[in-house]
Amino acid sequence: MKRAELLAPAGNMEKLKMAFHYGADAVFLGGKMFNLRAGSHNFNDEELKEAVEYAHSMEKRVYVALNIIPHNNELELLPDYVKYLEEIGVDGVIVADLGVFQVVKEHTNLNISVSTQASNTNWRSVKMWKDLGAKRVVLAREISLDNIAEIRAKVPDIELEVFVHGAMCMSVSGRCLLSNYMTGRDANRGDCAQSCRWKYNLVEETRPNEYMPVYEDERGTYIFNSKDLCTIEIIDKILDLGVDSLKIEGRMKGIYYVSNAVKVYKEAINKYYAGEYEYDPTWMEEIQSTSNRSYTQGFYHGQPGAEANNYNDRNSYSQTHQLVAKIEEKIGENEYVLGIRNRVLAGESLEVITTSGKPRVIVMPKMTLITKAGEEVVEAANPNSTVKVVLEGGFEAMDMIRRVKETQE
Repeated sequence: MKRAELLAPAGNMEKLKMAFHYGADAVFLGGKMFNLRAGSHNFNDEELKEAVEYAHSMEKRVYVALNIIPHNNELELLPDYVKYLEEIGVDGVIVADLGVFQVVKEHTNLNISVSTQASNTNWRSVKMWKDLGAKRVVLAREISLDNIAEIRAKVPDIELEVFVHGAMCMSVSGRCLLSNYMTGRDANRGDCAQSCRWKYNLVEETRPNEYMPVYEDERGTYIFNSKDLCTIEIIDKILDLGVDSLKIEGRMKGIYYVSNAVKVYKEAINKYYAGEYEYDPTWMEEIQSTSNRSYTQGFYHGQPGAEANNYNDRNSYSQTHQLVAKIEEKIGENEYVLGIRNRVLAGESLEVITTSGKPRVIVMPKMTLITKAGEEVVEAANPNSTVKVVLEGGFEAMDMIRRVKETQE
């Protein structure tokens, strides 16, 4: 059986390396132009070349997002840009707009994935893209398991990619006007202000200063606020459909989110293809450890009900664990250099997230702080500092260290 690809977000080079470390088969990322994450670091031309070379050295793949809905004045630079992407060997581009699709076809032989922004929810539209020359279609989020099965049956000769984890948009496949209308920031060109996450109250026209909550809660209402997508509990059903790529959303999320999601889904996928699949409740526990707005399975079972939205639940994020440090380098048999992400104390009980198996408990020893002035043994280290430590257990560079949070957000 052909294995489905696990596709992870890479907002920068560090996230790309972390995604591959924890088991991603491919990443999607954006350059400095033409992609829908203007707020992300993104990759300049040299960084794109470095990313592709790094991925290919590990037999991994890189897809570049060209998924904006462009205006006329944004098209001039596109031909040279796609030629450059082909020159450096990217494995494909992600396109939403027919004009961009045509430019890519006219100037390169790049593999084209049709973006979820194209809102493909039926087999006829998927077949049309296949006939135009697309290699893959990223199906819209607004689609059920049954619909995917029918598309797979009626269009067997094109790759299908589906979202399995990450933020959900209140608009159809992200085509939102709220941000542009309210702030002048165009969601369809990568600059969404996430207006759907704001707090709203009802105002009656003749009483402009009276703000009335739509429900009995002093915090406001979140009528546009979807829960996050999580399919770890039904990942076997999605794999049963014969899809080619499972996509995790989140190029603007941190390394802990990306790495943790990749590790959990990779473990489930491996068990599926080994014929040993059985849902493990600890997978959801691990997914809950990263920042989230609580979870829904979206449209996979058909039209979602009220439980898929945070109408009167919460707008803030929740997580059970906090990233403390990342192992930057192994410098001896049991000696490591750590990059500190949150303040840490000697004597703390922490967990190391390795590439396989359950988290491994450690007690943080005294640390040697590395500064320009020299080295100093310390009992506490602050964010953005670098320390050396001795840890028993045979860990690897890029393994993460976390703590259990004492209080929930």
